[in-house]
Amino acid sequence: MLKEDPRYAAYVSILREELVPAMGCTEPISVAYAAAKARDVLGCIPDRIVIGCSGSIIKNVKSVIVPNTGGLKGLEAAAAAGVIAGDAAQSLEVIAGTTPDQLQEIRDYLDRSEISVEHLTGDRVFEIRMKVSRGEESATVRITDTHTNITLIEKNGRILTRHEAGMAGHEISPERRLLNVADIYDFAGTLDPADVEEVLSRQIAFNMAIAEEGMRNDYGANIGKTLLRFHGGENASTEMKARAWAAAGSDARMHGCSLPVVINSGSGNQGLTVSVPVVIYARDLGVSHEALLRALALSNLIAIQQKTYIGTLSAFCGAVCAGVGAGAGIAYLHGADLKTVAHTVANALAILPGMVCDGAKPSCAAKISQSVEAGIFGWQMYQNGQQFYAGDGLVVKGVDANVENVGRLGREGMRDTNREIIEIMLGRFSDGRTD
Repeated sequence: MLKEDPRYAAYVSILREELVPAMGCTEPISVAYAAAKARDVLGCIPDRIVIGCSGSIIKNVKSVIVPNTGGLKGLEAAAAAGVIAGDAAQSLEVIAGTTPDQLQEIRDYLDRSEISVEHLTGDRVFEIRMKVSRGEESATVRITDTHTNITLIEKNGRILTRHEAGMAGHEISPERRLLNVADIYDFAGTLDPADVEEVLSRQIAFNMAIAEEGMRNDYGANIGKTLLRFHGGENASTEMKARAWAAAGSDARMHGCSLPVVINSGSGNQGLTVSVPVVIYARDLGVSHEALLRALALSNLIAIQQKTYIGTLSAFCGAVCAGVGAGAGIAYLHGADLKTVAHTVANALAILPGMVCDGAKPSCAAKISQSVEAGIFGWQMYQNGQQFYAGDGLVVKGVDANVENVGRLGREGMRDTNREIIEIMLGRFSDGRTD
């Protein structure tokens, strides 16, 4: 693919847009960002907050620790952190600069302030409506569709900023419609590494750092360390290390670790899943830095292609998409041709298309491990001369058609599933262990 090709510029642009740093689970961070922005508009610390959220936001914030809060969970904690310690200019690292004194301030604010949550039951999957007030003064910030996409700012009922949020239905930009497996493969093989060096090297550094942190310390359910304990420890296979290290990054992240992650498709867990296994394989294979960059470009774009059809949030677990991308990237590191990469993607998509997202929490690490396993096994199947054929369940002819069909499943077919998950979590959720 030549640099002059519009697809080349589009793919570089997509990588730069998607692969950005975020601290903590991106949904509570988006809530903190909305709160910090609303406080700035109000011009003072509010004493009342109304947090309006779509069900998928509530689902993804309910059970995860908000970083830099001393172990607090939930929408109220995220909003309080944004109001007290947030710097909206830092976007998805909005509460990265929280000081020790502010930790106590956040707790005190939660005790003294009036904070309520409203479930927004419209058709929009991703929506945050943050209203803050003090006395007669008020400010409202609305975020839709993606984590920092502010579509409305109001002060005292007067509109300061309004951007059309578009229809609640799914829209795909012309740039994203250019994504397809054959062109992604071509791009990976012909790109100028300098065009992706900054974003991909940052992904390697950040995501491996938090994976190492998860392996070194006690976080969440310790999925990463558990995998290695029972599968060879230091002598574990490269495949098992790839699964374990990706899971360990999620262990740390879901437990409130303040180290940043370079995300993919708006998700830190997906960013970890699509990158860490590829880095582990690259190191064990001893390939060049350039070869790793090419494999990561491919793995990231394969994952983004899938999420383009599913949407930002869904009942479809996004780790599956990222695990498929990782499997394709690992195949690429081993010299796979386009046909092999395409069959890796198609096979892997047939293995785990039904894994549901029931919010961000410690078990995400285990789902990441299973998703990476599926991605790798999709490649191993084709190495062994095996594949799933059109007519086998959801499988159809052509890898891109499979991507679009699984996207339809996640976007349309699982709408009711998402509603049921949210109802279960809101109506029958119980803190504590199952035993």
